Amino acid sequence: MEPVLVQTTPYEGQKPGTSGLRKAVKVFQQPNYTENFVQAVLGAVQPSAAGSTLVVGGDGRFFCAEAVDVIIKIAAANGVKKLIVGHKGILSTPAVSCIIRKYKATGGIVLTASHNPGGPNSDFGIKYNTANGGPAPESVTDAIYELTKTISSYRIVPNLKCSIDYCGLQYFQVSGKEFEIEVIDSVADYLQLMKSIFDFDIIRKLIQGSNNKAPFNILIDSMNGVTGPYVKKIFIEELCAPSNNAINVVPLTDFGGIHPDPNLTYAFGLVKSLQEGEYDLGAAFDGDGDRNMILGKKAFFINPSDSLAVLANNLECIPYFKVNGIKGFARSMPTGAAVDRVAAKLGKEIFEVPTGWKFFGNLMDAGRLSLCGEESFGTGSDHIREKDGIWAVLAWLSVLANTGESVETILTNHWKTFGRNYFTRYDYENCDSEPSNELMSDLEKKVTNPEIKGQKFIYGSKVYVFKQADNFEYCDPIDKSVTKKQGIRVLFEDGSRFVFRLSGTGSSGATIRLYAESYEPPTSNILEDAQVALNPLVQIALEISKLVQFTGRTSPTVIT
Repeated sequence: MEPVLVQTTPYEGQKPGTSGLRKAVKVFQQPNYTENFVQAVLGAVQPSAAGSTLVVGGDGRFFCAEAVDVIIKIAAANGVKKLIVGHKGILSTPAVSCIIRKYKATGGIVLTASHNPGGPNSDFGIKYNTANGGPAPESVTDAIYELTKTISSYRIVPNLKCSIDYCGLQYFQVSGKEFEIEVIDSVADYLQLMKSIFDFDIIRKLIQGSNNKAPFNILIDSMNGVTGPYVKKIFIEELCAPSNNAINVVPLTDFGGIHPDPNLTYAFGLVKSLQEGEYDLGAAFDGDGDRNMILGKKAFFINPSDSLAVLANNLECIPYFKVNGIKGFARSMPTGAAVDRVAAKLGKEIFEVPTGWKFFGNLMDAGRLSLCGEESFGTGSDHIREKDGIWAVLAWLSVLANTGESVETILTNHWKTFGRNYFTRYDYENCDSEPSNELMSDLEKKVTNPEIKGQKFIYGSKVYVFKQADNFEYCDPIDKSVTKKQGIRVLFEDGSRFVFRLSGTGSSGATIRLYAESYEPPTSNILEDAQVALNPLVQIALEISKLVQFTGRTSPTVIT
């Protein structure tokens, strides 16, 4: 077969965001839109696409199969030597990272819009991961974007037909050279990695019950996303949980109408089941499997910032860290600072980075980071270069198996030791972009004006004295690259803070995120409801930002 050169014209706005290019499905279905972007990705791959090995897979959402077909045909035309494709196009984002690293691939193309809804009227996304298994750095995404602005043609082998419905090797001759496609079991490599990290025997004993201990009853919700096959293989077959303890485990193109975002709002089915008291632990994952939510008995909620801190303080329960040691810890800037206190106790480095998993990758590659997390339900370690939902649940089960305590007891004991960083996030989704940008600009001017320092803000009996503010800027300690304007931070004299940032993970409009955090020492009030404790600070943040006036929104879409 021979490649064909197809003439095309650029589309505006093909700039990859925090995690790739995310748009509505109908945008990707426009003539040559997907082809243009895939050609730009291959054009930006370093070293060149010719002779490379790429991993391809996604979360199974609507348009995934069509996109895999496009990628295969364009990769063949651009001299790619081999593609490793997940069975039926299914690969979780953590699995893609695992496979890139295991087989030393040049990189991978991940087809997902993560936690965004799926279906013909919803969202799709394409993300490129580099040879370390992590999301492409800005140098690569900028190169991709530049190519999308000037593209005039793409190369494709239109008559190449490859089935991804069964595993095995397929070979094609393209321009006299061999082009290889290997369709692999979606779960096998990832399962092997998990078995090398965790003690499956001790987790299995916890779940099944032993030594007069009752079985530990778990409920795992895949939200009809990509983790379904992984959950069935790992939790049901390997760890012997009852089969009905895994729900929504069939990946569906529209996620069965579920919004696959594992939080208290969208995972309401899981929350309701946990509230009834039958289960000891509940967990949910997002569409592509990199996010997680952990619940204890009666739906006791584990804030992701607290989850990161608890795991950091209990890594000795996981064999991987016994062998490899514990290096540093890191969190995204908006994430609660609970893990900072654990790092201080253990004498480990702590890094505060912008939102986006790619910022953790450099630190991991340099051997300075073992565990990291984001408040947006992302937790992971240096076993791969993506956040990893199933890994996080296995980590929690390891802690539970080793301590013999309940989820709630582990967390309350943690607060009694370290104090509590009360934390909440308000999401205002699908706001108009222009007033959202105006809000951010107005807020930055207001809080960086020197005259505001020392000003008192009062709500009820709470008084907050303004200390300082900035628009977060990060200098990477490894490559010295600088990332600016990552969120407006406002800090008060008592250590309380709030943060505003515009999210880069939506497909349209703007999502405004408001984060609020305050600290209470161990001897103080550590058991109050977070929303009650933080309401005065949230109201002050809304007053200072004039969010209601700018957006017309009187309540958030989601509260975490």
